[in-house]
Amino acid sequence: MSTTPTSAELFERVHKSFLRQGMMQHLGARLLHVESGLVEIALPYSDRVTQQQGGFHGGAMGTLADIAAGYAALTVVDPSMEVTTVEYKINFLAAFRDGELRATGHVVRQGRRIIVTTAEVRHHAPDGRVSDCAIMQQTIAPVAKTYE
Repeated sequence: MSTTPTSAELFERVHKSFLRQGMMQHLGARLLHVESGLVEIALPYSDRVTQQQGGFHGGAMGTLADIAAGYAALTVVDPSMEVTTVEYKINFLAAFRDGELRATGHVVRQGRRIIVTTAEVRHHAPDGRVSDCAIMQQTIAPVAKTYE
């Protein structure tokens, strides 16, 4: 008999994997929230995530969206499995500096071989304003776990 994992168990599973993400650690990202089919990650503004004009780099936004949506997919697959990104498409809506970005990944449709996800990236300004920054759609494939 299979049991549904608790939110705490899902957070622990994602957090354990998140700590192995060299890119996320290098950029200073934080795992904020995990539930079945949904993950939120924050990325603070720093010189590690900027482009030449001083704003958040599109590559950093794409990475953040990819990781948040990928981890949302991880929450709905069997614990013996991992996930990998097959493709994603991102639209950048606005540029920002300072504050932090927060990406929320959602599972749209879960299949045995393909999982479709989305992520919204929002800028959280130091004064409390929240603005849309980017939106992404992604295709994920479950794969066998190769580590423990």
